[in-house]
Amino acid sequence: MSFYQFMVILLARKKIALLAFFITVATTLAISLMLPKSFEATTTLIVNYKGADPVTGMVLPAQLMPGYMATQVDIIASQNVALKVVNALGLDKSPAAIEAFIDSTQGEGNITEWLAGALLQNLDVRPSRESSAINLVFKGSDPQFTAAVANAFADAYIQTSLQLKVEPSVRAAEWFNDQVASLRRNLVDGQRKLTSYQRDKGIVSLDQRFDVENSRLSQISQQLVIAQAEAFDSASRRQEASNATSIFENPDILRNPLIQNMKAELSSAEAKLAEVRQRLNTNHPGYRAALAEVSNLRSKLNKELKTVTVSLSNTESISDQRVQDLQQAMDAQKQRLLDINQKRDEMAILQRNVENAQNILDIAMQRFSQTSMEGQANQSDVAILNPAVAPIKHSSPKLLINMILSMFLGGILAVGLALLAELIDRRVRTPEDISIGLNMPVLGVLKHRVPPQRGLQKRHAH
Repeated sequence: MSFYQFMVILLARKKIALLAFFITVATTLAISLMLPKSFEATTTLIVNYKGADPVTGMVLPAQLMPGYMATQVDIIASQNVALKVVNALGLDKSPAAIEAFIDSTQGEGNITEWLAGALLQNLDVRPSRESSAINLVFKGSDPQFTAAVANAFADAYIQTSLQLKVEPSVRAAEWFNDQVASLRRNLVDGQRKLTSYQRDKGIVSLDQRFDVENSRLSQISQQLVIAQAEAFDSASRRQEASNATSIFENPDILRNPLIQNMKAELSSAEAKLAEVRQRLNTNHPGYRAALAEVSNLRSKLNKELKTVTVSLSNTESISDQRVQDLQQAMDAQKQRLLDINQKRDEMAILQRNVENAQNILDIAMQRFSQTSMEGQANQSDVAILNPAVAPIKHSSPKLLINMILSMFLGGILAVGLALLAELIDRRVRTPEDISIGLNMPVLGVLKHRVPPQRGLQKRHAH
C-alpha cells in the first residue's frame, strides 16, 4: 500500500476515523474531570551516610552507599514506621477511619495495622541516585492531611533509625557490664595470688634480688679462683720443701731474711767460739759466754726453722680448707640462683596472668564506655532538608497530559478503524487497486468532466 492509497482510504473513511478520535478524546476528558483530585506532599531527607560516628569515629565506606540507601528505603516503608505514624497522628481514634475500617474488614483485625498498611500503599520513597537525599512522597485527597502524613513519616523514620542504632548498643553495654565485673574479679584474684606468693617466698623486687645474687656468685667465683691459686702455690712450696736434701735448701727458708740473718749471726758466733777455744780454756768465762751465745743463736734458728716448716704445712691446709669452703659456697649460691630462677619463672607466670587480666579489663572497660556512650546518643544521621507543605495544585488527574495521550491514542484508533472498515468493505479507489485486484495492467484512466449543457446553463444563469 502506497502513501497515496493510505491517504485516499483515510479521506474515504474520514467519518469513522473522526468519530473514533472524538469519542476517545471526549471519553478521556470526561473521565479526567470525573476522577477525584489527588494531592502529593513531599518531604526531603538527608542521610549522612559518609559522616563519622561521634563515638567510634568509624566512617562508612563509599562503596557501601547503594546497600545503605536501599536499607534506609526499606526502613521508611516498614510497618514499624507506619505504626508510629498512626499513633502520632491518632488516626485509629478518628471516626472516619474507624468507619472505613469497619466497612472494609467488617471489624476483623487490628485497626492500627490496617491503617498502617493503607498509609504504606499511598507512600512512595524515592532515593536520589547521585546524592544522599531521600524524598518521601505521600498521596491523598486532602492537601493538609498529605503534608501531615509525609512529615509524620519523616519523624517516625528518624525516631526508628535512632532506635535501631541505640538499642544494640544498650544491650551490648549491659553485656559488657557483666563481663567487666567478672574480669575485675579475675584481676583481683590474680593480684591476690601474686601478693601471697611474694610474701611466702620473700620476694620484694625480683629483678634486683636476682642481680644481687648474681653479683654474689661472681664474687665467690673470683674468691675461689684466688684461693685455688693460693692453695696451688702452698702445695708447690710444700712439695719443693719436701724435695729439698736439707732444710736449708728449702726455697722459703732461702727467701726468709730473718733466717738468713740468724744464720749469718750464728756463723759469726761459731767463728768467734772457734777463735776463743784456741786462746782460752773451756772453763774460762769468755769461752763459756761465746759457747752460750752460739747455743742461743742455734736454738733461735731451729725454732724459726720449725716455725717456717709448720707455717708451710698450715698454709697448705688453710688454703685447701678455704678452697673447699668457697666451692661449697659457690655450689650453694648456684643452687640458690636455680631456686630464684624457678621462683622467678613462677612469679613471672603470676605476673603475666595479672597483666593479661588487666589488659583484658582495660579493653572491656573501653568497649563498655564506648557502647554506653553509643546507647545514650540522641543524634541521628538523618536530617529533614525540606519539610512537606500542603500542596496548592492537585497532582492527578493531569488533564493536559491525559488529553495529549488521548489525542495520540485516538489518532491511532481512528487510523486502525479506518483501515479495518476498508478491509471489510473493499472498494476500488485508485488505478493501483485495479491492477492489484485483477492482476492486469491499467491502460488508461477516464477522468470525470462537467457536461457542456450543464456548463451553458451555468453561463445563462450568470
